[in-house]
Amino acid sequence: MRTTTAATSTPATTASPGAAPSRRDFMRTGAALGTATFFSTLGHSGVWAAGSDKPEKEEVRIGFIPLTDCASVVMAAELGLDKKYGVKIVPTKEASWPGVRDKLVNGELDLAHVLYGLIYGVHTGTAGPKKDMAVLMNLNHNGQAITLSKKLADKGAVNAASLAKLMASEKREYTFAQTFPTGTHAMWIYYWLASAGIHPFKDAKVITVPPPQMVANMRVGNMDGFCVGEPWNHRAIIDGIGITAATTQEVWKDHPEKVLGTTAEFCQKNPNTARAVTAAILEASKWIDTGLQNKLRMAETIAQRAYVNTSVDAINQRILGRYQNGLGKTWDDPDHMKFYGGGAVNYPYLSDGMWFLTQHKRWGLIKDHPDYLAIARQINRIDIYKQAAAATGTPLPGSDLRSSKLMDGVVWDGKDPRKYADSFAVKV
Repeated sequence: MRTTTAATSTPATTASPGAAPSRRDFMRTGAALGTATFFSTLGHSGVWAAGSDKPEKEEVRIGFIPLTDCASVVMAAELGLDKKYGVKIVPTKEASWPGVRDKLVNGELDLAHVLYGLIYGVHTGTAGPKKDMAVLMNLNHNGQAITLSKKLADKGAVNAASLAKLMASEKREYTFAQTFPTGTHAMWIYYWLASAGIHPFKDAKVITVPPPQMVANMRVGNMDGFCVGEPWNHRAIIDGIGITAATTQEVWKDHPEKVLGTTAEFCQKNPNTARAVTAAILEASKWIDTGLQNKLRMAETIAQRAYVNTSVDAINQRILGRYQNGLGKTWDDPDHMKFYGGGAVNYPYLSDGMWFLTQHKRWGLIKDHPDYLAIARQINRIDIYKQAAAATGTPLPGSDLRSSKLMDGVVWDGKDPRKYADSFAVKV
């Protein structure tokens, strides 16, 4: 639901100190746009040019799952930022990731807040019906977690190493849940388990559970652990049934997470709409990450029944980096969920998309090495993103690849994906 004052609210145009792009950033953006430079003024004037610039589809249905990281989609609509770019965003609450997939593929949804790996799985045919897909922007970094049941914690399993020790000493079937077979949460929990020598398929049973159902399923004993987005990890602590064994930013600091996803067909038919929606959500992302009050207002908004449907306290702590593990430990995490991060979060790096393909190969979801770079170039619509970035004054990086060191010390930079995919000791 939209708040009554949202349509006239324009706080998103004020960036935090240091977030403004430099002249060099704007020059780089302008060079990338070519004939599309007309769009670069829209974010400042709030006026749509007539004619070919106009969104082809002025009302768009954007699916979301009840998770904290749907916030930029929701707030783009709640704050009226969509109107600024000539579109109306209709956030559509969905029950599961397979449901989001199906509705994207058949056109019931125009776009979605969606798992990075789901988009890649649909494009390659490893996640159900095969269809050419598109990633328009990254919606957030970090902010997911791996929860173990309180019963396991009471036996000493509070991290990956102690879990492996318990599983070795107390033989039984251990069950872990993720939210979609090719998605981000599956890849995080597999990587985390494997770091301790636990093979996610040979040493355990893996099940798929929709995010809002994780806590209820753990409560009745259906699983020993799960990986999901917030607020459901913190909810498990509040309800006394689980502990946080690891945050996903411990697995990969500043990892990609949800994306604004759609079909290649939608982008082909509605390029102006795709650009406008991306710009509106970019501006909402900037607004969320600008100041404490904006974050708290966001938490109050998305906690409502129409969105995440939980108590505000389940959301508002971890978005500020205030963590507890359910065992008495508390800490402030500077690497908490970020929606904009001065412009560093949202760029659809080719290397981010390629990483998911390497993990799909590692775990046998795809049989042969694909053309990693070619697929990433097909899916990640950097061209559309750069135009939206110009409209919102969002700085651009100097490369389409980035380098990261994961929890095991292994560096991923996208330069040799075949070698990287084959390098793991624990794999299918």
